[in-house]
Amino acid sequence: MDKKSLNWQVGQAMQVKLPAELPEKKEFKPGIRRAPKRKLNLDREEIKLALKNALRYIPEELHEELAPEFLDELMTRGRIYGYRYRPEGNIKAKPVDQYQSKTLEGRALQLMIDNNLDFDVALYPYELVTYGETGQVCQNWMQYRLIKKYLQVMTEEQTLVVNSGHPLGLFPSKPEAPRVLSTNALMVGMFDDSEHFNKAAALGVANYGQMTAGGWMYIGPQGIVHGTYLTLLNAGRKFLNNDQDEDLSGQLYITSGLGGMSGAQAKAIEIAGGVGVIAEVDKSAIETRKSQGWLSKVSDDLDQIFKWVRRYQASGEAVSIAYHGNIVDLLEYVVVNSIHVDLLSDQTSCHDAYTGGYIPVGYQYDEARELLAEDTDKFKEAVDKSLRKHYDLISKLVDSDTYFFDYGNSFMKAVYDAGVKEIAIDENNPDKGFIFPSYVEDIMGPVCFDYGYGPYRWVCLSGKEEDLKKTDRAAREIIDPDRRAQDYDNYQWIKDAEENDLVVGSKARILYTDGFGRVEMALKFNQMVRDGEIGPVMLGRDHHDTGGTDSPFRETANIKDGSNIMAEMSIQCFAGNAARGMTLAVQSNGGGVGIGKAFNSGFGLVLDGSERVDRIIKASIDWDVHGGVARRAWAQNPHAVETMLEWQKKRGDNGAVTLPYQADQNLIDNLVEDQFE
Repeated sequence: MDKKSLNWQVGQAMQVKLPAELPEKKEFKPGIRRAPKRKLNLDREEIKLALKNALRYIPEELHEELAPEFLDELMTRGRIYGYRYRPEGNIKAKPVDQYQSKTLEGRALQLMIDNNLDFDVALYPYELVTYGETGQVCQNWMQYRLIKKYLQVMTEEQTLVVNSGHPLGLFPSKPEAPRVLSTNALMVGMFDDSEHFNKAAALGVANYGQMTAGGWMYIGPQGIVHGTYLTLLNAGRKFLNNDQDEDLSGQLYITSGLGGMSGAQAKAIEIAGGVGVIAEVDKSAIETRKSQGWLSKVSDDLDQIFKWVRRYQASGEAVSIAYHGNIVDLLEYVVVNSIHVDLLSDQTSCHDAYTGGYIPVGYQYDEARELLAEDTDKFKEAVDKSLRKHYDLISKLVDSDTYFFDYGNSFMKAVYDAGVKEIAIDENNPDKGFIFPSYVEDIMGPVCFDYGYGPYRWVCLSGKEEDLKKTDRAAREIIDPDRRAQDYDNYQWIKDAEENDLVVGSKARILYTDGFGRVEMALKFNQMVRDGEIGPVMLGRDHHDTGGTDSPFRETANIKDGSNIMAEMSIQCFAGNAARGMTLAVQSNGGGVGIGKAFNSGFGLVLDGSERVDRIIKASIDWDVHGGVARRAWAQNPHAVETMLEWQKKRGDNGAVTLPYQADQNLIDNLVEDQFE
């Protein structure tokens, strides 16, 4: 069969496809951040393959005109985005009833996708990057349009399968099955590294979904604020001797980053009552946070900034201050002037340090991006030199009683890769960990994840502020603030959520509740939908959770039985959620630490008020949390063991887990030492 005949048959057979009319070229709105040129490591034949791959979405009669455009995008941007196919103007989440679909779930998922691409939410909206420098909703705008079309025609007897942003198609299933199964960048082991991923992404066959970007569950920087707030509060309790009812008043936190995820830091430090100085090289990111009311003060003058710091420390008032400049320059000023820093971290995108995630000291933001586009080797040299200096300054501050923690952004691994072998506990083997703790290892793991507390979230699909207020009140009534310190923090958080003005984009809320609380809240919300008190709700969570992510440098950093290098928990979490009927089940590679360094899973569940959804809540939400806690318990994490003992008692005969007996350490030490003598 010749090509023309085959293309005609393909066009006739496909029920969901792009039209044969070419969209108009799009104008780019000034002031909207654009992604840097991505690494293009394709040879001549692979460039031809990338073009053929992109043109697969397009009717043949448009190829002659579109092929040169796609080639130009590939050569100048490093990827084919298909800008022509982007809808005009800003993409914003609309009330769910304004979307077209045969199912409520289809409308809800379109809302979630659009929220991820809102100019006020997304990091690089024209390149479909939601956050984290590279985390994309899908690879290109052809995929976006097709996914929306599939969601519009999908019935409750079908499931949409999405492979790295590519909508494979609708396949027969059943109402109890997920409406969407999505995976991102699940590369075969021997190819699971940055070099092969970059090639696959340039070819148009791999999507870096990060976590909730490709998981279609991002709710703006609010989604990170609560976890950052809890991290800072508990760092203060553990390392600054603050009491449970004390905030960070008068205490100084220094960090970097005001972009997608890191943009939460300014808001979090203010809610936690402290004084924060956040370095950011990208002026547009600072302006975005300032305009959203998430940032109090801005300056590029360090003398002025630390006058403010002294004033607010003395008064006990909370303040967030952006330093428009490089974190290395900020830390050098602090060291030279012997300024005491209580808490120190970093949220540059070090999982992509050499592709724009880390701007080296000595370069302005635009200068660094130009260097990246023109000379990647020289850019890498500059990044490595900057990271080495960055580490040296942190070490000096730690020697002066500053508590530094890695914020799960692969900072310490990036420093190691830059040549600072001493940052590893074993200089010849970074797999054994690093000399500084990650925030999960020291704080979030034992304080939250081992108990089942994690970043639960919901979106009021009606778009009504009143629905969000009602769910806030309902959640607050479920929390017992006297049960644990974590519940006290959660109660304060949800009580003050409206006043703290956290919403950017869709009407959403995040709350770090535990497994039992999540089930109770979900059932309550579904009852409220059933009773007509509120419109439908989308439940979800960040993948950064008790059972959602296997990541030795972050989420599983406090698992010490050797299984932190295994990825079975997140895979089984994904499979279990699909089996139990979640609306959306997602599995991705990479997350916040980089390709090949983590596997993560997430879900979405539409609450429609039905008894069917009640059954899914009881099975799925419980599994989603306690499957992870059970794995942590088997690693002999004491709080996880406590939690699973409670779970076992509550479940009775309707559940059973394997729990660890404790071995006598002296017995083992003596036996092994005798063996080696």
